[in-house]
Amino acid sequence: MEFRDRLYQLRRGRGISQEELANAVGVSRQAVQKWEAGSSTPDLDNLSALAEYFGVTLDYLVRGAEPGAPQAAPVERTVIHNYYTPFHYRYEYRSKCTLLGLPLVHIHLGYGLRRAKGIIAVGNVATGAVAVGGLSAGLVSVGGLSLGGLALGGLAAGVCAFGGLALGVLLAVGGVALSLGLALGGAAVSRFAAQGGLAVAPYAAGDAAFGSVLAIGNNPHSAGGLALTFAQINAMGLSPAQLLSWLHAQVPEAPQWVLRLILAASGV
Repeated sequence: MEFRDRLYQLRRGRGISQEELANAVGVSRQAVQKWEAGSSTPDLDNLSALAEYFGVTLDYLVRGAEPGAPQAAPVERTVIHNYYTPFHYRYEYRSKCTLLGLPLVHIHLGYGLRRAKGIIAVGNVATGAVAVGGLSAGLVSVGGLSLGGLALGGLAAGVCAFGGLALGVLLAVGGVALSLGLALGGAAVSRFAAQGGLAVAPYAAGDAAFGSVLAIGNNPHSAGGLALTFAQINAMGLSPAQLLSWLHAQVPEAPQWVLRLILAASGV
């Protein structure tokens, strides 16, 4: 509702004419007529006189605000900082929603050390359940240097790691792969099974394979175990199932899934 409408309602509520209101305030009837038509507005002195005459506040007369009326609470907004100059860039977003005291999403990017810490974290340095950054640490971690349960990066270390240099507990895949479980890579070293150009493990398959229990490759080496070249395997003329049974008979201590994996990785 506009000022002119409030003035009209107040005057009609008193049951007086425009001329009577003009006389009470000390202005002409034409002035009151223009106020109610919206073609002009009273100055501060006339507004004060009108408020006093009708027994209302200036706030109510001008803005329609009732005395003592509760003010609307400010809307809580998510703060996003975005700064840019030719030599400096920074972007930060932190969600209001939190879990375990951490923001659900925290993104902090820019030049210099920008750390992100949240359930989902993206930053130059990121820590969280899911972390993405140059240096990242989390259950799922992606970065140049990544540490986590599942880690992917140039240098990756975790339960399962994928990277140029990968260090894994169960699985490592990379140019250089080191694992306690299974290692796959250009150079693969494992305490259990490995496949790669150079493979070193109890069960090894690759161009150069060193296996204490089983070695399959172009140049296999085994200390006290079974060493087979790809040419020897092909010369046997066995089907994959027959070859698997034959290998299991030769190295009964080997789990069948390991033998299947070694054969599959070798392309036999």
